[in-house]
Amino acid sequence: MSFPDGFVWGVSTSAFQIEGATREGGRGVSVWDTFCATPGKIRDGANADIACDHYNRFPEDVALMSDLGVDAYRFSVAWPRIQPTGRGGVNVEGLDFYDNLVDALCEAGIAPVATLYHWDTPQPLEDDGGWLTRDTAERFAEYAAIVGERLSDRVEMWIPLNEPMVVTLFGYALGEYAPGRALLFDALPAAHFQNLAHGLAVGALRATGAKAVGTANNHSPIWPAADIAEDRQAARHLDAVINWMYADPVLTGTYPEEVIPYLPTGFADDLSAIAAPLDFYGVNYYEPQGVAKPVDGNPLPFVLRPIEGYPVTTNDSPVVPDGLRQFLGTIANRYGDALPPVHITESGCSFDGVDDRQRIEYHTEHLAALEKAIAEGVDVRGYFVWSLLDNFEWSKGYQPRFGLVHVDYDTLVRTPKDSYHWYRDLIRGTR
Repeated sequence: MSFPDGFVWGVSTSAFQIEGATREGGRGVSVWDTFCATPGKIRDGANADIACDHYNRFPEDVALMSDLGVDAYRFSVAWPRIQPTGRGGVNVEGLDFYDNLVDALCEAGIAPVATLYHWDTPQPLEDDGGWLTRDTAERFAEYAAIVGERLSDRVEMWIPLNEPMVVTLFGYALGEYAPGRALLFDALPAAHFQNLAHGLAVGALRATGAKAVGTANNHSPIWPAADIAEDRQAARHLDAVINWMYADPVLTGTYPEEVIPYLPTGFADDLSAIAAPLDFYGVNYYEPQGVAKPVDGNPLPFVLRPIEGYPVTTNDSPVVPDGLRQFLGTIANRYGDALPPVHITESGCSFDGVDDRQRIEYHTEHLAALEKAIAEGVDVRGYFVWSLLDNFEWSKGYQPRFGLVHVDYDTLVRTPKDSYHWYRDLIRGTR
């Protein structure tokens, strides 16, 4: 494989999925702690109280990354570790943990890439309205400033929010993720206030001297089930809700017309803040999404349809590498010069076993698609594998395994998989 000089090879994780230690170090309660404690929400009644115990074992995990040879590690900061109630006083012990992690990465020659929010809202903020209120966006900016003041001298790249679409759709619209609300289109103010939080955080981070600030949005090509007008119209609605409701305001200061009726009063006044200039644009890619016209009794203007004819992961996701190339071409055409350099901030798959040749095939094929996108003119500068470790996979508990490193959840022993060794060889071969 051939990639541009300086191309960044990385791995990604998130705090709630790997840290554990949910009652250690002064950490407050998050919406995901509450959701996990609600019967019937998580497969097998699992929780993340221990997870991979990264909080206590991070030196071991940094050593694994050093051996892997990655250029960068994308981790997330747990908001409840820094501000247990989401506002007010700072938990110094929480800041110290991330300070020590960043120091360890720098000593290992690995660039720290910090995500400030990967879905773990402090529960007291959710009790006061969560992402349906402007106040949460303003509190988030204060939190961003706190972390930036402590870490901006060493963190190389900053991502304010990870995948606000997932929080909006699965957390507020459908209730399948924390905080478990089921508001359908009445959830869309949560998208706007997350977008606002992003924009305010960009300004707050730059004020602390942050080196590079971007984003990490989940994106999927939307495929109509049939080439008919009704399915194409359904695809336009879903495209707006999944993709353009997050990319358009950040990159162009506008919203797609399909979502404007559902936005909060005065949303237009926030657009200039949301569209703060970025140093990079992060794309998290996993799969396309099929869609068809609505059916009687369905309150939504579309119905989701499975993507058929492709292999699937143990998480029931279709493996469609060319979807990555397609989507990168779409955003390059849609935004032109308004699109900053792109990083693939997540891509990965769930397969079992240490002998995980299917994961190797997944990444080999997706990187080949990425090569084509670059050859077609898209400025892509990095690829972050999801994930370094097997981890807590939200409502599905510990069953799906996305890691390059196997974790025995009883002993917490880490075992590099075949894909780990493949990725290490790939990185070495590009240098």
